[in-house]
Parts: sequence; structure tokens; C-alpha cells
Amino acid sequence: MTGSAIRVLALVNSVYDTSPGQRYRLEQWERRLRQLDVDVTFAPFEDRELNAVLYDHGRWLRKIWLLGKAFGRRVRLMRSLRSYDEVYIYREAALFGPPVFERWVHAAGVPIIFDFDDAIFVPYESPANGRLSLLKMAGKTREICRLASHVIVGNSYLASYALQVNRNVTIVPSTIETDVYRVEPWDDHSETPVIGWTGSYSTLQHLESLAAVLRGLARTERFRLRVIGPSAYKLDGLDVESIAWKSSTEVEDLRPIGIGIMPLPENEWTKGKCGMKALQYMGLGIPTVCSPVGVNTEIIRDGENGFLAANDEQWIQKLTLLLHSPELRKKIGLAGRKTVEERFSVAVQVPRVYEVLKSVVGTHSLGTLGYASSGLSAPQAAK
Repeated sequence: MTGSAIRVLALVNSVYDTSPGQRYRLEQWERRLRQLDVDVTFAPFEDRELNAVLYDHGRWLRKIWLLGKAFGRRVRLMRSLRSYDEVYIYREAALFGPPVFERWVHAAGVPIIFDFDDAIFVPYESPANGRLSLLKMAGKTREICRLASHVIVGNSYLASYALQVNRNVTIVPSTIETDVYRVEPWDDHSETPVIGWTGSYSTLQHLESLAAVLRGLARTERFRLRVIGPSAYKLDGLDVESIAWKSSTEVEDLRPIGIGIMPLPENEWTKGKCGMKALQYMGLGIPTVCSPVGVNTEIIRDGENGFLAANDEQWIQKLTLLLHSPELRKKIGLAGRKTVEERFSVAVQVPRVYEVLKSVVGTHSLGTLGYASSGLSAPQAAK
């Protein structure tokens, strides 16, 4: 520890500035935490070579070789644990296997802050890696919660899970840096409004669940569909503009969107989602239509700062309303921006993160197994 600075070792999955969840949590918070005298050292499990091939189909021998090297890097890193005041773990210390490194940190007596913003305790099969995903061992999330001195989660559904084994749980939603996501002077009277979606290959299935709605809408309404993420994406019957996602152009690529959409099925995995797409749109003053799944119902007040659509009929109705009225788009978009500023901005949430980091300094990472029997519920303990 240098002076009064809190030295944090961040065990994260991905190369810096490549993973949406990681980027919109600790990576985004780090600049303001540094101003509060927190020194964060990022230690990704992946390197750039592994990141480049991991989500491709096949290439198993290459993936196995690079995964072996990644585990080796983790082992070497464990020798320096005592140089840090605490270890922050985002989702897991290693992409696959049991919580070996989490146990190692715990045995060394270094406090653990465990942060997750997805239902990673639910088994999930990646579209790219298929059954290899089972080696992620979703069940280890419970043990990591138990080993942690404090657990940070993205919403109340995830908090309810963590509170079963640890009473030190704080909800910190995914956040928007409002200094970067700025509302430009409003000019949305183009003849062809843009409906937009941003996401990854693994979530493209959610957009495609809305294909029939969008095709039906295109028969009566004029609009263009802007898809940010998978390159060369097409949807028969629609005017589609497909843009490969890039961190450096993400905000500017979002700006031309006139209406942002976030369709989601309802299942145990999507209940853990933290509404990042919706918050990105809202941060730019873009009116948003979402499925009423999980935290979306907490972010969106239907008809006030966005719209919720539970079925095809509601999707068509609410998209049509917005397509027909630039004034309504502006009103809803600015209300969404206000919601982000008040509840989901980095400026509002980072001081809460800092208090959590400060609270575990000097403690031993003993975990808190058994506190679920105390009767505490998520709303009581996870604020």
C-alpha cells in the first residue's frame, strides 16, 4: 500500500476495453476511483490472442493451448497477492473450471470483492463454444459468493441469489458515463427514422425474435434498421444497415438511432440482465422500447421514460407511436436521459463502489456462509 491509496488487483475475464459488461463496470468506474485514491491493477485471464479465437467456431486445439497459457499466467500472478489490499473478481477468476484461484486468494487472507451482472449461476451454452460452456461450472458462483468479503451485483434478482450465502451484498447497477454519452442538439425529422439495436453474436437471437414484428411494421411504416455488433447482418424484407462494433466508435454509431430496441425472452438467464442496451440508448436521449423482463421493469416507466412491450401487438403499437411522432421521440428520449443522470450514471454510483472497497480493507476474506438464515431479504440488505 502506497500512502493512503487502496491497492486493488482486478481479476477480470477479458482484455481491457473488449467486453461490454467489464467495460461498463470496473473499467468505467476506474477513472473516478483513481480520483478517490484507489489504485486498480487489471489482470485479464485472456490475452489478445485468446480473445481473438475464443468465440470463433471450432479451432479447439488452438483454444486449448491458449487456455493452458492463460491458467499459467494466473498461477504466476498468485505469487504477488500480498502486494494488494484486496482482490476484485468480475464474474470469475478463470473462464473455465472450478474456483481454484478464488480459493487461493481466500487462503492467502486477501479480502475478495466479487462482482457479477449476469445470472452466471444458470448453466448457459454459448452459440460459439457449445458444450465447452459447461466447463464454466455455473455452480461455482455460489462458492465465490461465500468466499467473498463483499458481493456487488447488478440487480435485485442477482442480489437474492447472493444473499443466500452472504449478507454483505450491494446492488450497483450498470452505469453510463454521462460525460461521454451526451445528448446532442435534437434534429430527428428525417424522412426515414432509424430503429436500432446493439449487441453481440450471442444475443443476436434476441433481435431475431422480433423479425416478424419488424417485417410486419415495414409493410405499413417507413424506417431503417441499424444493427451494431455482428457484421454483414441482414434481415429479409428490411432495409438493414449493419455496423461492426468498435469501442472507439460505439457512441457515434449509436447516435443516428431514432428508436432503440431491447427485445428479451423471459427465462432464468435473462432475469439477471442489467438493461445495458436500454441504458445506452437512454443515456443519449434515444427513446427506448424494451421487453418487460427483469430489471427493465425497474428502469422503464411505461409511457414516461420509455416503453415496455410484452407481445407482438404491443411492439407494433409502441413502435408505430414513436415512428409517427418526432415530438414524442424527443419527450421520451429526454425523460430517459434524466433517469440515467439520476440513477444510473457513473457519477452517482462510483461513490457507492468506493465505500464497498474501503469497507473491506484490513479484513480477512472469511466469507459469510450462513447469513441467509438471518431473514434478511434483498431489499433490506442489498442497497
